[in-house]
Amino acid sequence: MKWLKSLLVAGLMQVAAVSAAHAQADLDRIKADGVLKIGTEGTYAPFTYHDASGALVGFDVEIGREIAKRIGVKAEFLEGKWDGLIAGLDARRYDAVINQVGITEARKAKYDFSDPYITSRAVLIVKGDNSAIKSFANLKGKKSAQSLTSNFGKLAEASGAQLVGTDGFDQSIQLVLNGRADATVNDSLSFLDFKKHKPDANVKIAATQDNADQSGIIVRKGEAKLVSAINEALTAMKADGTYATISQKYFGADVSK
Repeated sequence: MKWLKSLLVAGLMQVAAVSAAHAQADLDRIKADGVLKIGTEGTYAPFTYHDASGALVGFDVEIGREIAKRIGVKAEFLEGKWDGLIAGLDARRYDAVINQVGITEARKAKYDFSDPYITSRAVLIVKGDNSAIKSFANLKGKKSAQSLTSNFGKLAEASGAQLVGTDGFDQSIQLVLNGRADATVNDSLSFLDFKKHKPDANVKIAATQDNADQSGIIVRKGEAKLVSAINEALTAMKADGTYATISQKYFGADVSK
């Protein structure tokens, strides 16, 4: 029986060692490595996208870089499709996801969020000559182009729409423009940015949701030190005007409220 006890003790020691390694706060590891790994889409203008030169830019990208700088490390962005971004936290591929992730009770049950750093509203987007869809209720039985696991997709589905899966905002808009979808429920700020760059695009806002949505930076559950450091960085950015500068650059307004 001694050999069995020895095996059990060895097994428990191994588990304890693994647990201790995982117990090291993410913030401590991030500072030691000098890198904050951030998951993001890279296809969701104006939050995270590639400019004409191919560089990753956007509101969320600049926010992420500024947070990393204030923590004392460099930001490393790892791009992926929306539907797999949050799962990347579970796989420890990222330390955080900065991609206008809506704060919901379901997500808060499994992950931790920073303080809200951007506020937006869902809008119903249709072709400019579409007179049949004037409200979210008019989506019933219609095709809506959506990222399937996004809050916007859930809103469209709750309104009775048949979802057409897409990789993000740009593809959703294109499906509406080419008639493969009747509408898309998406972000008001993304739409304004799209129209700023393509004012002649034949799309319009048919309806706007009354309730505002808030987004936060999402991290693994139980990382209080990392959340605190992110919140401190956000607070300092707003206090010294850095946040306002970034916000004006991409939206021409304060999008924190």
